[in-house]
Amino acid sequence: MAGGAAGPAALRPLLGAVLGALSRGAVERGGPLPEGGPEAVAARLRAAVGAVLPEQGVGAREALEVLVGAVARGAADPAEPLCAAHLHCPPLAVAAAADLAVSALNPSLDSWDQAPAASEVEALVCRALARLVFPGAGRQAGPVTAPEAGCPQAGPDALVTTGGTEANQLGLLLARERQAAAGGRARVVCGANAHHSVHRSAWLLGLEPPLVVPAPRGVLDPAALEAALGGLARADAGARALVVATAGTTDTGAVDPLPRVAEVVRRQGAWLHVDAAYGGPLLFSAALRQRLAGLEEADSVTFDLHKLGWQPVAAGFLAVPERAALRVLDHRADYLNADDDTEAGLPDLLGRSLRTTRRPDVLKVAVTLRALGRVGMARLVERTCAAARELADRVARDERFELYARPTVSTVVFRPVGGDDALVARVRRQLLEHGQVVLGRAAVEGRLWWKVTVLNPAVRGSDLAALLKLVAEAAGAEPAGPVGGGFPVGMEETGEGVEA
Repeated sequence: MAGGAAGPAALRPLLGAVLGALSRGAVERGGPLPEGGPEAVAARLRAAVGAVLPEQGVGAREALEVLVGAVARGAADPAEPLCAAHLHCPPLAVAAAADLAVSALNPSLDSWDQAPAASEVEALVCRALARLVFPGAGRQAGPVTAPEAGCPQAGPDALVTTGGTEANQLGLLLARERQAAAGGRARVVCGANAHHSVHRSAWLLGLEPPLVVPAPRGVLDPAALEAALGGLARADAGARALVVATAGTTDTGAVDPLPRVAEVVRRQGAWLHVDAAYGGPLLFSAALRQRLAGLEEADSVTFDLHKLGWQPVAAGFLAVPERAALRVLDHRADYLNADDDTEAGLPDLLGRSLRTTRRPDVLKVAVTLRALGRVGMARLVERTCAAARELADRVARDERFELYARPTVSTVVFRPVGGDDALVARVRRQLLEHGQVVLGRAAVEGRLWWKVTVLNPAVRGSDLAALLKLVAEAAGAEPAGPVGGGFPVGMEETGEGVEA
């Protein structure tokens, strides 16, 4: 067994096998992803693995070496600088190490007697992150504490989620229940730039399809929002608007004009949820947090750390400015949170999620935050955003490419000058099949663009140059002038690396 006093001794040799397989797999892969495309990758994996349920087992070491090695060889590895398509970050080593402890101890956060210490860690981290989002809400003197998980203290709080999709669903659920309690019916209103999970959440919650407001240049138009809310109030007196804004869109990383959106929402008496799953970690940086000005005016905020926070999946949060907003999630199951147990002082955890069995994903976050501190997290965020700005500069200087816009967070969107959408799509698939670059795609303003989502704070100028060179070659463009850069973006020539 992995736990107990003997657990570490049982794990140690197996971890050696895992680390060896990871190392060999990365070397054999030799790039950001395996070459050959889906059929070739699947065939190689099947040949390596053989029967997944053999009659007789092969033993722990061989199973680890074969399967971990096969998955590593066939991985799209976000730690590789040329793997930059999605909001899929390279995890910090310290976070991955902390995640191992969770797997070994295997707590479950549906009752205190399954996670006595882990539940307290969750309470502390949730309150700390909620205060990062809502710094002026319910401020109390002294350090942030949580005498018991789920305690009725006032002030900001957060829930741990599996990511932005679950957090957005919870945000809409809180609004729906609040509107119902007031005798109204929630109607979701969002920009054309909103994440697809907003529409799916409305469907899952039994709400009408969202009223979609124009988002010219990828951001919500406050004037159009006000007109839509006014029209909704006139057309349906029973509807109560639930406005969803975005701070870091999936396609371009754009941030809606949150102060103006918040003004409109308050004037119209609506609820405001902000999906900051991508952009939220800008809050760690004193230099960059102004890009999210107005976020603190929201009624609920989605915030992920497995995107621009370098955590293994999953590490999502839903933050609210006042803990009382979460009471609508209260639920009773006698075997987990009996009334007499709660009255006797056992913390009630069941209302902290829609899930029952729940892994303490918060431990890796807690370890990372303590290891790096706010300043260390800010340094990684700033370095990553600086790399995106450098990539945008390179694209703008290169006559072969058209840059969509300067990055607001860390997404750079561009396309070939004179090329059509078919060329953009073909180049992306060709680079994937050859195992050279994991490049994203974004349909913006009626055209298809390449998308680079920079999430690796260790990326170097030479990596950015190599990426553009490979893209241009695949597109059949003529070579550009020499490109330089060989040291990590935004860093001096000191050899300083990424912490943790």
